[in-house]
Amino acid sequence: MLLEGKRILITGGTGSLGQTLVRRILKGELGRPKKVIVFSRDEAKQHEMRMRYLNKRAATDDVIYRKVVETLQFQIGDVRDYSSISSALRDADVVFNAAALKQVPTCEYFPYQAVLTNIVGPQNIVRSITEQGLPVEVVVGISTDKACKPVNVMGMTKSIQERIFITANLQCQHTRFVCVRYGNVLASRGSVIPLFHEQIRNGGPLTITTPEMTRFLLSLDHAVDTVFAAVRDAKPGETYIPRVPATRVVDVAEALIGDRPIQTVATGIRPGEKVHEVLVSDEERHRTVDRGSYYAIMPILPELRTEADPRICLDEEYSSSRDLMNKEELRDLLREHGLLMDQNAAAEEELLR
Repeated sequence: MLLEGKRILITGGTGSLGQTLVRRILKGELGRPKKVIVFSRDEAKQHEMRMRYLNKRAATDDVIYRKVVETLQFQIGDVRDYSSISSALRDADVVFNAAALKQVPTCEYFPYQAVLTNIVGPQNIVRSITEQGLPVEVVVGISTDKACKPVNVMGMTKSIQERIFITANLQCQHTRFVCVRYGNVLASRGSVIPLFHEQIRNGGPLTITTPEMTRFLLSLDHAVDTVFAAVRDAKPGETYIPRVPATRVVDVAEALIGDRPIQTVATGIRPGEKVHEVLVSDEERHRTVDRGSYYAIMPILPELRTEADPRICLDEEYSSSRDLMNKEELRDLLREHGLLMDQNAAAEEELLR
């Protein structure tokens, strides 16, 4: 079991992905860890998360073994700060770097802040491991489809993060650095579905940027599946890509509205947004191989490639504009994850406001 007895550090551990990672790791899917450290700068979220686990008095679906209080630990810190991340890394075998500034418009208005978190942060991780000779076994960098052919600050900084971790395999050969890259996570904080739900509760309208906009969709658990697959199978410098469905955002709005008399309004593309996202670019497809439910992009640095003549599995870039779900498939996906709002429940909630 890959994580059996391991000391695990999750930067940005109080975020949507971080909390799902913690829950799945504590379930023991990859073995029972010795320690799980949630590292973030948000003390309020850490307190809330700590209380939630402390209040579990018996084995549950979330925690299937005892002594979770000793296993799950919290540390206030910031990946931007070399000393604080260095301190946390001294006690880690496996690192998941989920710390990020990820809101596209925010990064456009505060680009240097995005640089500090999304570029300087990963570099601090690499520097700490390299300069101090820390015995970290694997580092997983959490990236985004926006890092592929980036046109916005968020994507640009995440693209550089990928290159920092890829190159780190040459600098620190006893640690395996890999990345995962995926699209929009269903119902994560700041994503479009919670916004649509709130707009529906308020009677509309639902605001879409442009009717042509498409996005990849996957659940938080599918995102964690991708992270676990990379820990298990990715070779040094590889980037793992899940094979996931795509849809038009306007179809998401229509599915959530259902029969309600609510309008949609096109507001125009926000600063830094793309109409379509790409998970594997045309340039990258020439070094992308099939790994079952995933694509693996081999590192751009030839020194790190392990396959001299890989069997290329894509004949075009992997874009959200292609192979879209039909409306029934989309509704099934939303229903599967409990995201279709019950009209009666929504009406009752509105009456209680």
